[in-house]
Amino acid sequence: MKVIGILLLVLGVIGLLLGGMMFGDIGIAAIIGALTALLSGVGFLISGKKNKA
Repeated sequence: MKVIGILLLVLGVIGLLLGGMMFGDIGIAAIIGALTALLSGVGFLISGKKNKA
């Protein structure tokens, strides 16, 4: 769970940077996808911590 969460966070940060460089609707779609990856990564990390108990 921890590895997947960290990979999703890295993917989300890279996606935000690349989405900021794109123009128009494609950039907005890339940023939305990157935010989804970030939120999923945070969710995986939180559930991994709660699951260890």
